Amino acid sequence: MSHLGGGSLLLAWQLKGKHVLIVGGGDVASGRIESVLAADARVTLISPSNGLHTLTKSFLDGPHNITYHDRIFGGVEDLAGVDLVLTAIDDVAQSRVICGLCRELKIPVNVADIPESCDFYFGSQIRDGPLQIMISTNGNSPKLANIIRKKVEQSLPEHAGDAITRVGELRVKLKERAPGVGGAIGKRRMRWMIDVCTSWEMEELALLDDQMIRRLLDDGWEKNAIPSPGELGARSSRQAYHAKPTLTAPGVFVMTLSFAAGAACAGLFLLARRR
Repeated sequence: MSHLGGGSLLLAWQLKGKHVLIVGGGDVASGRIESVLAADARVTLISPSNGLHTLTKSFLDGPHNITYHDRIFGGVEDLAGVDLVLTAIDDVAQSRVICGLCRELKIPVNVADIPESCDFYFGSQIRDGPLQIMISTNGNSPKLANIIRKKVEQSLPEHAGDAITRVGELRVKLKERAPGVGGAIGKRRMRWMIDVCTSWEMEELALLDDQMIRRLLDDGWEKNAIPSPGELGARSSRQAYHAKPTLTAPGVFVMTLSFAAGAACAGLFLLARRR
């Protein structure tokens, strides 16, 4: 067993409706804004307007849940009602002051580029719909985290995000049909979902639609079976995602005409040489 200790507890933190304060509006801050907006947080941004990154400005101009203050951090009063604080400013001394205030008030804080002033790290993230993967080096090397992320991303199966979305919809429908928490019904639901996910290919799961989900429940769950995609009338994943365009009649005619013209030219060329 590898040595325990020295790591971080990786969590999928639910920020929906939570109040996040971001101090700074530059390049790093724009990435922080994007991350917390993706988690449906309620954002307050404090930064002088002359330091706003282009992406930050686009977030402020868009239909996002952001309250903006065109000024520098004002002190402890800016922390009232805040659930999470992210700082991304060039002033190290001010960043440490903000960190100290947050820790006095028991507010989780992340200070960009100062690992010892962070209660958590962002890491390098992969996002494909509901699929999220974070690579963390625990503040040691953000660049290496980015390199590793790219390698992991290249190894992911195609359509993974779509497959997860469809399986989530199937799971919801199954719970509606067979409600209950724990017990025999809960164990049977879990076993059946595991069997579906391991019997179908990722691309096949991504093809699930409402009609297929209904048939999968009728012919699968109700009969304690795992029908194949073909049995549900679905096209194969190869047909769906790798179908090649067929030639139309005009296309065939043009190709035939081109071949005939080429053959005629070659014949004339040979006759000319013989003469």
